Amino acid sequence: MSNQSYESPFCTRYASKEMQYLFSADKKFTTWRKLWVALARAEMELGLEVTQAQVDELASHIEDIDYDVAAAYEKQFRHDVMAHVHTYGDVCPNAKGIIHLGATSCYVGDNTDVIIMRDALYVVKRKLVKVISQLAAFADKYKALPCLAYTHLQPAQLTTIGKRATLWCNELLMDLEDLDFRIKSLKLLGSKGTTGTQASFMELFEGDTAKVKALEEKIAKEMGFDAVVPVSGQTYSRKVDYQVCSVLAGIAQSAMKFSNDIRLMQSFKEMEEPFEKSQIGSSAMAYKRNPMRDERITSLARYVMCDVLNPAFTAGTQWFERTLDDSANKRISVAEAFLGVDAILNIMLNVTDPENGFVVYDKIITRRVMAELPFMATENIMMDAVKKGGNRQELHERIRELSMEAGKRVKQEGLDNNLCELILAEPDMFKITKEEMDAIMAPENFIGRCPQQVEEFIANCVKPVLDANGVSDDKAEINV
Repeated sequence: MSNQSYESPFCTRYASKEMQYLFSADKKFTTWRKLWVALARAEMELGLEVTQAQVDELASHIEDIDYDVAAAYEKQFRHDVMAHVHTYGDVCPNAKGIIHLGATSCYVGDNTDVIIMRDALYVVKRKLVKVISQLAAFADKYKALPCLAYTHLQPAQLTTIGKRATLWCNELLMDLEDLDFRIKSLKLLGSKGTTGTQASFMELFEGDTAKVKALEEKIAKEMGFDAVVPVSGQTYSRKVDYQVCSVLAGIAQSAMKFSNDIRLMQSFKEMEEPFEKSQIGSSAMAYKRNPMRDERITSLARYVMCDVLNPAFTAGTQWFERTLDDSANKRISVAEAFLGVDAILNIMLNVTDPENGFVVYDKIITRRVMAELPFMATENIMMDAVKKGGNRQELHERIRELSMEAGKRVKQEGLDNNLCELILAEPDMFKITKEEMDAIMAPENFIGRCPQQVEEFIANCVKPVLDANGVSDDKAEINV
């Protein structure tokens, strides 16, 4: 393309060639032609004056689209569907007179949109399953590595790196469940006619309702669908676009949660996303290792989540049987929702790659745990002292006072947390030895059932999904 015209970053930087193809002119207009072939074939089989030779001629010219001719026709007619009817007819002279017989523009336009969304959802699903698989493997690897857990972004108790990864993974499983439902519920528009009444087909088949219904069934079967929508105006309900984009926005939400957590952990120096040998983190600060991949996930996710408002408003503002204010918006918003989620999943495939993905700094994680653990251990220390005859209320008050003293030392003086030393210095009050304190202060004592929870989650929730769907060999290269 020209360097003097706009290029979508989805094409030049982010989305895969596979997803770009699904929203390309070739995919769109060859699908139009396949639908015209399916229509002609069904009409022939149901007794209209359409010949096998005409169907064969149409079928033999699905791929050879002359876009220059189509552009010239569209400039003349100001109508994209009729431009392509004439372009198709030019290479199929014997079938020219029966192309689009009985149909309206939405026969090719809307049915193609549903087909493309279905095919694109399968691509999203394949990559989503692979990301789930890689996150589950990561969770299993680090299921017993204690780390700080947070509420309100303040250190709370402990969790493990692997347990935290199951939270990311579980949300993606929720998204996969929604995605599967949406794929299964997608239906073709079928052959509904100008206002959804099928009047044109009733005319062609001389009032034979059975044949009109059979026409749709044959078209749906040829295009790989079990059903068509039960009723419609000229278009399928634009709520379908909203529902599909909502699934994609759900994936974006989960991805943003994931990427924000990674960005925070990288700021703590606990984990890092991949950083290549010659990668530059900052043009000014040469030492920087910025989390650009996860920042990009966050950025793209925000776009997809906002984009879902477009089909929402479009669905709500359709007048009666149809209006054309959906067209320009629809062809941008639906495509870019898919391109955005494709880009997000590509990055997630990259950063969760078991060979070249995340780097976990366990010593930093342990050091940060130990800086906070004395505060978290105070309840255990207090309970042990009570068992040895101490007064719970007096112990609680004294631990509170010592905790404030230790906290002041950390925050105001920049020194290490000395709460354990302060407690050991009062053996009459707390009745605890250095050996007993060291045993209590083992981080693994504070992670509850994290390792078992990870194992159970993988066995009960992830493995059945992976077994049912298989795991692709998708790998994602980050181009920029």
